[in-house]
Amino acid sequence: MKNRCAWCLSSDLYKEYHDNEWGKPVYDDATIFEFLILETFQAGLSWITILNKRENFRLAFDAFDYKKIAAYSEAKQEGLLQNAGIIRNKLKVKWAVTNAIAFMEIQKEFGSFSQYIWGFVDGKPIDNNPKTLKDVPATSAISDALSKDLKKRGFKFVGSTVVYAHMQATGMVNDHVEDCWVRG
Repeated sequence: MKNRCAWCLSSDLYKEYHDNEWGKPVYDDATIFEFLILETFQAGLSWITILNKRENFRLAFDAFDYKKIAAYSEAKQEGLLQNAGIIRNKLKVKWAVTNAIAFMEIQKEFGSFSQYIWGFVDGKPIDNNPKTLKDVPATSAISDALSKDLKKRGFKFVGSTVVYAHMQATGMVNDHVEDCWVRG
């Protein structure tokens, strides 16, 4: 049996996500955007809730195509609020559109969102090398700075905790605990 980070042991879906996605560096703008949207919808909820609804989100949000999301009409947004398969929070739906627009503005300025966001960690993952889950922070000085900069650029629902979770999900930080098999 493989040793894993304790947070993922409650379900097979969690284990699969932990083993195959969480903490693996992502440099693709489309995937980075998907995680950003999912993290903003997760705020105040458990990550397993989001994982259980992830496919519904993909269908509802046009496979996380930020160009399409940026152009969502009020009618489309209202339709999303009727979709029981996703988190039906009016502000989170509205801000997904706002964030898609801001995402594309950053792409214009930096060439890609990946270039922008990875610049906060000098292009390579930070290995926090935590011994146990108690050693894993909820925020960092970098997530504080990134959150502040994203907000300045028009992003919504991107507090430091959401940003740090995004950094973990996309491998900007490695917070797999010491005895986790993924750490290698």
